[in-house]
Amino acid sequence: MTERIEGHGGELALAALRAYGVREMFTLSGGHVFPLYDAAYKSDFPIYDVRHEQSAVFAAEAVAKLQRRPGMAVLTAGPGVTNGVSGLTSAYFNASPVLVLGGRAPQFRWGSGSLQEMDHLPLVAPVTKHAETVFTADDIPRAVAAALRTALTPHRGPVFLDFPLEAIFSVGDAELPTAAGVEAVEADPDEVARAARLIAGAARPVIVAGSDVYAGDAVDALRAAAEALTVPVFTNGMGRGALPPEHPLAFAKARRVALSGADVVVVVGTPLDFRLSFGDFGDAQVVHVVDAPSQRASHVEPAAAPAGDLRAVLTAFAEYTGDRVDHADWVAQLRTAEDAAKARDAEEMAAETDPIRPARVYGELRKVLAPDAVTIGDGGDFVSYAGRYLEPAQPGTWLDPGPYGCLGTGMGYAMGARITHPDRQVCVLMGDGAAGFSLMDVESLVRQKLPVVIVVGNNGIWGLEKHPMRAMYGYDVAADLQPELRYDHVVSALGGAGETVAKAADLGPALTRAFDARVPYLVNVLTDPADAYPRSSNLA
Repeated sequence: MTERIEGHGGELALAALRAYGVREMFTLSGGHVFPLYDAAYKSDFPIYDVRHEQSAVFAAEAVAKLQRRPGMAVLTAGPGVTNGVSGLTSAYFNASPVLVLGGRAPQFRWGSGSLQEMDHLPLVAPVTKHAETVFTADDIPRAVAAALRTALTPHRGPVFLDFPLEAIFSVGDAELPTAAGVEAVEADPDEVARAARLIAGAARPVIVAGSDVYAGDAVDALRAAAEALTVPVFTNGMGRGALPPEHPLAFAKARRVALSGADVVVVVGTPLDFRLSFGDFGDAQVVHVVDAPSQRASHVEPAAAPAGDLRAVLTAFAEYTGDRVDHADWVAQLRTAEDAAKARDAEEMAAETDPIRPARVYGELRKVLAPDAVTIGDGGDFVSYAGRYLEPAQPGTWLDPGPYGCLGTGMGYAMGARITHPDRQVCVLMGDGAAGFSLMDVESLVRQKLPVVIVVGNNGIWGLEKHPMRAMYGYDVAADLQPELRYDHVVSALGGAGETVAKAADLGPALTRAFDARVPYLVNVLTDPADAYPRSSNLA
């Protein structure tokens, strides 16, 4: 029997949200959305507030990524929504099922110049799967449920609803929608079989697995496929950790050797974008496995492109019974290259130089990070090193801005990660440039008792811009930051703690203190500004 519910717009929205597993609200206070707060307050629905709306959306995205369920941000009208657009855009590029609920000026007075009156939909429509204004309270449950189904349907992504004042504040009466399951997209079996034959028959196949493997709960299927066909696996994004570092088919350091020598490159759950040479792997054939037909690359003609539920496609690969080539020699060749690269990295991560080289920071972090630690990258140059030197041991433990490359994710992602995993280490790796975008939200973490560790690589420059600009023009402009700035003092002033480290030998003890602290703790590492990560690398 269908349940009917009555209440103001906030209560109607919250009832539909609960049905779809939404369990918290991220927001920055605004009068246009008071009924949503009222509904949450009266029903003990957790509210986490921030100092900038982008952090609310990034926190919701972290929850969506880590827990593979909808995350929600509530933003007030006008500037509240526009401040959240970068977060929405990142969620769009990352296929994160985020719902943003916005306030809106009253419709009955539209065009008269109400406070923060603007039409949000033209701004958010290009970076959402669905955007809608809900004009009556009675229609709110239907709209929320439909938006969440859209967000969860592959290819996943963010959705947006806004409510005029008279709709959200009014009392309505409506049926409570039942949470409907999302039907898996079924790939063409002939295309799946073609892909499996190519992989099994290749002399030198390689798999590159991306974020959608984790989002689609296909990690076990990936392992099964790799093991059944004996194919080396590289990962990016939230695909990292899908195979533990000690797995005989897990590789990280030999990617250039692998992609330049492969005859079949299998890209699973990630686009053929700049991180993967736009899908150009020389003479190698490309198999592109995606979760929906819309994700097939239009700029590359792959040899096979199965589009559908990644678990089903990868399971079919694992169950392939046709002829196959022995890949043992190829795997051994890559292992030799991998081991040599690891030896070089080990030397760099142990460097005793002062100023500190970024590699040494990651060498010390590897000693203190637990296998289930959630590591968050928010930066350019400094975080590029993380992609090279850190190897997540478990899936669902790595968060970075993704292909949109938006700085400022750090504190929002940290909030979402700490709420998701209250008993794990949460470590934010932040460039000093990125620190300028979201560090004020340390206050939000302090106030809501959400301790995290923040490691800032402080080289006093915009590293990914300064060095290339000097190489191109012989000079640089707008690429310098204040040298040796005390970001740890900023965190201390906001109620956290921290310290500055200038010598490599002091890194280990500082990190130990940070992870023992029960407040947000920033380790401000003065790194060598001359040590720049090669921009041409695709390792990040």
